[in-house]
Amino acid sequence: MNRAAIYAGTFDPITLGHLDVIERAARVFPRLILAVAERTTKVPLFSLDERVAIARESVAGFPKVEVEPFDGLLVAYARAKKVGVLVRGLRAFSDFEIEFQMALTNRKLAPDIETLFLMPNEDYSYVSSSTVRQIAELGGDVRPFVPEPSRKALERKLGLARPGFAAG
Repeated sequence: MNRAAIYAGTFDPITLGHLDVIERAARVFPRLILAVAERTTKVPLFSLDERVAIARESVAGFPKVEVEPFDGLLVAYARAKKVGVLVRGLRAFSDFEIEFQMALTNRKLAPDIETLFLMPNEDYSYVSSSTVRQIAELGGDVRPFVPEPSRKALERKLGLARPGFAAG
């Protein structure tokens, strides 16, 4: 296993909270793979190709970060990439139970792969992609929650061109 880490998620779309976790993980690891999940229990707004493109544009300023799509078990993907650490963001206490269960399951499946939990800055601890999508769908200003590539993608996808979505 190498000293890289994987931060996986649906990133539908990528938020400032995600970018905060990415920045923190990139300070710890010499290489970080942002793995965009194809299969999800959620119904994504954006296609896999769109989510990968938004993520790539959003992390363009992070030279240690690569963005790749993936499908299947995360631990199998990590083994194929020879990566021994999975990074997970913990926004709020409500995330802990689900993330803890997933980490223990991954440990049972792959005891050689560790899960590292990182907390985002408290300014982003309440931000989720689903909340951002709902704000966008209802015409709210998403600029405080997402990087510019996500804002533009939401505008295009939802056909929005009104205050709160226009560059400003």
